[in-house]
This record gives sequence, C-alpha cells and structure tokens, in this order.
Amino acid sequence: MGMLDKLFGGSKDYPPLPEDNEAQAWLNEVKGPLEELAQRVSDPLEVVPAERQAFVFVGKPPKRFGIAWIHDGKVSGLKELTEEHKLSPGAVGQMVGKLGHAYEHASESPRFSTEVAGKKVVVIPSKGLEQEVQQIIEHAIH
Repeated sequence: MGMLDKLFGGSKDYPPLPEDNEAQAWLNEVKGPLEELAQRVSDPLEVVPAERQAFVFVGKPPKRFGIAWIHDGKVSGLKELTEEHKLSPGAVGQMVGKLGHAYEHASESPRFSTEVAGKKVVVIPSKGLEQEVQQIIEHAIH
C-alpha cells in the first residue's frame, strides 16, 4: 500500500483470485450468504475463506471494522454473536481487539480480489489467519 493510500484511505488493487485456487472453491460453498452480505453492507469486505465457512472483515481493519461469520448457511455478525452467546461489552471489545491483531499478523499474507454480487471484495486465503480468527471467536463464545 502506498503512502498516499495510507493517508487517504485508498484501496489497493489485488490480482484476481485464480479459479483453481482452493479459496475459490470454499467461496463457492458460502456463495449465497456471502452475496447477501455484500448486497446488505456498503463497507469494504475482506473475506477469509475456510472449509464450509468464511470470516469477513467489514470496514477498515485493523482499527475500524466489524466481523461477520458465515457458517451453517447463515451470516452471524457481532450483534448476533453477542445476543446468542450473551457476551458482555467487555468481552466483545476484547474479541474485536484480538481480531484486529490477528488481521495485522496476516499483513504479509497474499491477497486477491474477486467480485461478489457486483461488489469488489478482497480475499485473504490464509490458513494462519483463518485458524486465529476461528480460535478467537470460539474462545469468546465458549
């Protein structure tokens, strides 16, 4: 990311996600809910695909973002996770902080672009980031 991008919040152009990439197959598994999410929100989306699920950073991580978790054919956001698992505001804040750090840890991971429901989306096919996000959410809800 160039200095001007950092200063003015511009987005970087990433190469297209190859069709034969495992991440593309995983995105296809969550295509319906991911398209719904892309149509519902106007903020940028960065998708971390995983087998039968995906984690989506919504907004501008690592500082100003939300998270969505696509699993079991549905989308759960922070609001749903908080309500369903009765998380305290402190627990949610701690989880978001850890997710921001996980995103930063993956800053060197390759990123690609794809289109979902007519919207340009960043794809981060990182096993390490996927596992770290999974662990953070699982720890917060159990």
